[in-house]
Amino acid sequence: MGDNRPEELIVVVDFGAQYSQLIARRIRECKVYSEIVPCDIPLESILSMRPKGIILSGGQASVYQEDAPKCDPKLFDIGIPVLGICYGAQLMAHMLGGEVRPGLRAEYGRTPLEVIDDSDLFEGLNPELVCWMSHRDVIVRAPNGFKVTARTPNSPVAAMSAPQRKLFSVLFHPEVSHTPWGIEVIRNFAYKICGCKGTWTAGSFIDGAIREIRERVGREKVICALSGGVDSTTTAVLVHKAVGDQLACIFVDHGFMRKGEPEKVVETFTRHFKINLIHVDASERFMKRLKGVVDPEVKRKIIGEEFVRVFEEEAKKLGKVMFLAQGTLYPDVIESGSKLAARIKTHHNVGGLPERMQFELIEPLRYLFKDEVRAVAEKLGIPPELAWRHPFPGPGLAIRILGEVTPERLEILREADAIVLEEIMRAGLYRQLWQAFAVLLPIRTTGVQGDRRTYAYAVALRSVVSEDGMTADWARIPYEVLERIANRICNEVKGVNRLVYDVTSKPPATIEWE
Repeated sequence: MGDNRPEELIVVVDFGAQYSQLIARRIRECKVYSEIVPCDIPLESILSMRPKGIILSGGQASVYQEDAPKCDPKLFDIGIPVLGICYGAQLMAHMLGGEVRPGLRAEYGRTPLEVIDDSDLFEGLNPELVCWMSHRDVIVRAPNGFKVTARTPNSPVAAMSAPQRKLFSVLFHPEVSHTPWGIEVIRNFAYKICGCKGTWTAGSFIDGAIREIRERVGREKVICALSGGVDSTTTAVLVHKAVGDQLACIFVDHGFMRKGEPEKVVETFTRHFKINLIHVDASERFMKRLKGVVDPEVKRKIIGEEFVRVFEEEAKKLGKVMFLAQGTLYPDVIESGSKLAARIKTHHNVGGLPERMQFELIEPLRYLFKDEVRAVAEKLGIPPELAWRHPFPGPGLAIRILGEVTPERLEILREADAIVLEEIMRAGLYRQLWQAFAVLLPIRTTGVQGDRRTYAYAVALRSVVSEDGMTADWARIPYEVLERIANRICNEVKGVNRLVYDVTSKPPATIEWE
């Protein structure tokens, strides 16, 4: 975000915790901007961000190991409030002269917590609480100058503080929902200790993003690859507010979108927002490329490569274009250092576009989580059906048809998927679910329809709940809703006689089947 960061910022220093993203999300729920940085970042780089506070995350290591990750010891003397969580708490104790050692018993899960001092982090909370622990090592002695503010049966120093040095720590995890009052600890740190006022809102983000886009773009042209999803839609509307007719959106319809979506995208952008939209119907072109292709990895690569070619052809018609806008989100940025994460991302989006085309990137959403993008979308006036659209993979229905994609199979899946979404919305479940969709299986099963034996396709229903898509649990959809979906698909979609429900979580499965 460069020099255009909000004035109120709390930096999360990541020591390899599974909950680092969650810490940042909780801070942002307090309307305070937060960024995650790796633990080996130089202290000067942190200071250049001008943070109001710093949080040291949890991690898998033990602080007394030789190769344990550490921070610059000067961090504790710069006068900026620091909050250590779990490993971060142990590290603070260890580096400042306290004692950390393996506990007689590990503490995992819900644990009773006794508050000894409620003058800082625990202000306004009850003295007897239940928290979520996940650690083996314990702080047995706080450093000199620290006071113990909370304890548990197995952890004599479950929280400690040195207010005069602006140093605080908790051994439990206030960021998880299993510590229901944990958000109050984070809010106390952000507001009472760091002095934040909670000025980071969807409105303030939009104002700042528009200023930044205008400064970068000047009078140059911008193009945006539009898919109709909430990320690219919000990006397009935000950039249009900043530069107006300098923006042209290119919507490549590969023919694998859901029922009625291409028409909805065109109507929204040309009539609702009056944004210059180039609609390319390339469905026949993509279908020919996929003829006879069965391997899902090959499908993805073909669709990605063909998309790039179509996009390049349309972009050249516009003359000299300096900038490419795209809807990169913060989880993509955080995971960019992981080769596995990058590989997964190309499965579900069009990979290689920025590298193949020499544009400067405009990524106004690159520091937002999905729920924050939806809030910005609503503030921008994007219709709810687009702002709350479930995530949809770049290759579309092509990777929800297991095996070869044919016109017949595509039509069957499109109709079945439309019924799934209609019934989910009818039941008032759409916003409660992360995703709900149909998958066409490459098998035929025996059935009885109208007193006749049938041998038709089976369709799988996939529905999950999640916060960010990184992990997910299968959704407990009411039986009566499942029954309506099954009855409608088998009665209304020619060529289908069976519906099965996927009850696998992520992990071990992925959300998509291919």
